[in-house]
Amino acid sequence: MMTELDIELARSNMVEQQIRPWDVLDQRILDTITQLPRERFVAEQYKNLAFSDMQVPINEDQVMMEPKLEARILQTLQIEPEDRILEIGTGTGYLTACLALLGNEVVTVDIDPELSRQAQQGVAEQGLENVAFQVGDASEGWNRDDEFDVIVITGSLPELPESYKQQLKKNGRLFVIEGEGVLMEAKLITRTGKFDWSVESLFETCLPALVNTRNTDTFVF
Repeated sequence: MMTELDIELARSNMVEQQIRPWDVLDQRILDTITQLPRERFVAEQYKNLAFSDMQVPINEDQVMMEPKLEARILQTLQIEPEDRILEIGTGTGYLTACLALLGNEVVTVDIDPELSRQAQQGVAEQGLENVAFQVGDASEGWNRDDEFDVIVITGSLPELPESYKQQLKKNGRLFVIEGEGVLMEAKLITRTGKFDWSVESLFETCLPALVNTRNTDTFVF
């Protein structure tokens, strides 16, 4: 059982030894990660792994991303206080809560109703009231008539559905990991015009795919 002192030391070490060395230096991101109790969003049996540089299990098939990757995503998206955000893959709700602290409004979608319910409880405990939780299969798109400043897709896709690009507002940013097997690439897509988008390759990584993507059944949050 970790004491409060142990938890705060582990949190500090996570920031200084994992996140900063991965070139996450935006103070607003570091403050957000320091402020949120990551351990609250981890299952009881995995509390001792909450601050580890690894994917933490959620259930049999699903995991939380390692802290440095979550931090890098947040920094890459350059979220502004007025931004409206779509998150595909609520998971435990930790990244959801980070997005809610950084932006104006978050719409978050998960295919698992029970996970969504648990995440909603965890986010509410942080006093955050700017998150709308929705349940459904978003592997091929979600609520395509809506528009967002920021879109975050937390599991890998063989190829990004075109509908997600169309949902970006002008100057909107989208984070996605594309590829299959061990050949995956994190990308930042920015809408530069009505029919134009820029694509920036960020780094290589490897994550399980969204549920129902090409018959896969694993989801990373």
